[in-house]
Amino acid sequence: MLETIIKTIWFFLPAASANMAPVIFKRLPILSAPLDFNYTIFGKPILGKNKTWRGLLVGIIFSIIITYFQKAFYTEIKFLTIINYSEISVLLFGFLQGFGALFGDALKSFFKRQLKKEPGTNWPPFDQIDWIIGANFFISIYIWLDVKYIFYSIIILTVLHPLINLIGYKLNLKNNRF
Repeated sequence: MLETIIKTIWFFLPAASANMAPVIFKRLPILSAPLDFNYTIFGKPILGKNKTWRGLLVGIIFSIIITYFQKAFYTEIKFLTIINYSEISVLLFGFLQGFGALFGDALKSFFKRQLKKEPGTNWPPFDQIDWIIGANFFISIYIWLDVKYIFYSIIILTVLHPLINLIGYKLNLKNNRF
């Protein structure tokens, strides 16, 4: 079981890095325009000001970089993997995981805004699983995963998510503990 947990975390590391990157680079003064260009729907923001082009770009870039390292070290760490990294496209794999994670987060933000939930307010379990479901969905376009890894990704990464957020909060990267 521990082996499956480690392999699951390793596989979804690009998506996790994509999910964290926007928080790390939020003070970067470029591409800070909202993804929704401040448009509204039913008088409410579509995604809100916190979903930016910068976040999307750095998230996808981080995901691709992590995928590159996974592939570069594949021969040394085969025991950690559930796929053969020598057979994947770094750009496609990294893009799909990164975009998927950020798409899932943006979709959840759409529903939060429509339900009049303020940015940063906790909305369990959606704040914890949005990026995982998005990454699973988009990576399935390219790689078919065994159902156990999909199941484990949802359980394990949902549990780890609040811990990672707390670390980000303690490092003053996030404004709240969620």
